Amino acid sequence: MDKADAERIFTAPARAALAAFPVEPADLALVSTSENITFRVVDRRDGAAYVLRLHRPGYHTLEELVAERVWIRALGDAGVGVPIPVLARDGGDYVSVDVPATGERRHAGMARWTEGELLSAVLERADDAAVARCFAQLGAIAAAIHDQSAAWRPPASFRRHTLDVDGLIGDAPFWGPFWEHAALSARERRALLRARDLMRDALRRHGRDPAVFGLIHADMHPGNVLVDGDRLTVIDFDDCAFGWHQYEIAVALVHYETAPNFAVMERAFLAGYRARRAISDAALALLPMFRLIRGMVQIGWYHQRPEHAPTAFFHAMKASVCAACEAFEPPV
Repeated sequence: MDKADAERIFTAPARAALAAFPVEPADLALVSTSENITFRVVDRRDGAAYVLRLHRPGYHTLEELVAERVWIRALGDAGVGVPIPVLARDGGDYVSVDVPATGERRHAGMARWTEGELLSAVLERADDAAVARCFAQLGAIAAAIHDQSAAWRPPASFRRHTLDVDGLIGDAPFWGPFWEHAALSARERRALLRARDLMRDALRRHGRDPAVFGLIHADMHPGNVLVDGDRLTVIDFDDCAFGWHQYEIAVALVHYETAPNFAVMERAFLAGYRARRAISDAALALLPMFRLIRGMVQIGWYHQRPEHAPTAFFHAMKASVCAACEAFEPPV
């Protein structure tokens, strides 16, 4: 969907949602049509900026969305840089609005606007020393998130999906059956299924010890991190779930594994992580497998969203993932 169509379809529902929040909007600007429809809102009274998200239907229930906010607040209380949620006038986290043009009903939530530049953009112009500093800080943030979730007891009403064996590479994985993507050759499909079966056994042997399994952001790549001076803020908790800490680390690093300075990034991330939280060498030895799992998950994401035509990036990623699956041997 292009920006003009999104503005035509969603601006009126966004304004209807804003009426339920304690703001007097002077400006409303569409900023993203990726997963959810996202607007930037400026309050005419004090110039404060907010982000309003119209969540895509069918992905999370209202109960799951509320759980996301509950955890974000708990992370903020623990000192992790996260967006600050804003309650509606009735004290709830979300309001529901109709989208007449599509026949949808979407949940809308608001948070304070987070200033900064995407870490992914910062990294494009950073030298190795700056890259190392950024990834060390990101590793420390990941460790802080895992520390908080390991010590925290969610309320009884807390509901989020689980990225365990079934959620990642089961018969009906959360992000779709990656082995069924139409762009796969017969050989590529066999390679994915072979690796999937070997990985299932490896993950079951690894287990779900609380030392390496709990609530994770699950999408903490540099495109979901904002840089403002020396401060990093993690945004977009739409995919947060119960899962392995190694998957979290893999997601943060996987997009750069072919970069010439990948070793710099990985060493810095793990040093930053281990300065805050212990993780064994045996657990870290599974990172290559988790990076490959993330690639398989990405193919499933594209399979679930046929509206996204395969790009050159997708075809290169698919070929790389399938080749790695063909060569995959389970960790000892």
